[in-house]
Amino acid sequence: MNKLKQAVEAARGEPVEIVDPERNQHYVLIRAEEYDRLQSVMDEGTRFALREMGRRAGWDDPSMDAYDALDPRKE
Repeated sequence: MNKLKQAVEAARGEPVEIVDPERNQHYVLIRAEEYDRLQSVMDEGTRFALREMGRRAGWDDPSMDAYDALDPRKE
């Protein structure tokens, strides 16, 4: 079992903080249902700002595609 899956299971539904030690970047992994709920309460300006922060953090970097395989909605 990989470390990310172990961390998610150990969190028992709570957000999981992930640190990229190479870039010293911190991420928070939340369930898709929570993300959808947050999306529904944010206005478009807030969503734009968050997308830009993600882009600047390197989330559109092709090396991040490996995390897409961990999306439980794709199973």
